Amino acid sequence: MLGGGAGSSGGMMGGTDGYHYSRLRCSPPVDLPGVTVRVVLADMGMTRMVGGDAPMGARMMLDAAPASTSAGTVTFVASNMGWRTHELVVMPLSDQAAAGRRVAGADGRVAEDDSLGEASSSCAAGSGEGIDAGAVGWVTLRLAPGRYELVCNLKNHYVNGMYEELTIR
Repeated sequence: MLGGGAGSSGGMMGGTDGYHYSRLRCSPPVDLPGVTVRVVLADMGMTRMVGGDAPMGARMMLDAAPASTSAGTVTFVASNMGWRTHELVVMPLSDQAAAGRRVAGADGRVAEDDSLGEASSSCAAGSGEGIDAGAVGWVTLRLAPGRYELVCNLKNHYVNGMYEELTIR
């Protein structure tokens, strides 16, 4: 995790590398199934909620821990510690692919045709309109061994750095 666990700070303001984290206002249930992968979503240089599309070149991050886990039931808990709305989409990576290499379309998003599921609902499980600043969303998936890419696919977020590889063994 960032800065020795900044993502697990439970909503503390401040951060590392210029990120200022929003306070979390909700938590996931304590009895989520399977292995938990915690994902921190954040954006840099903001200290209040910001609307609209993210500009190209905005500094954003997606950080997952652990970066490798066992096959089977995996619950992703995505904490939006940033100030813009974010989401978490889980997509497989082929043997030849690398995280961060998908091509965004004119709409600033990558194709989600192979999406396995997403956490994009504030303070709830599954799909929605995005995880608001200071909120948590989660999704539980059954994953086979392989490589996966975790992405935020809101306009320009992926090209601004919101992706990470996850290995399921």
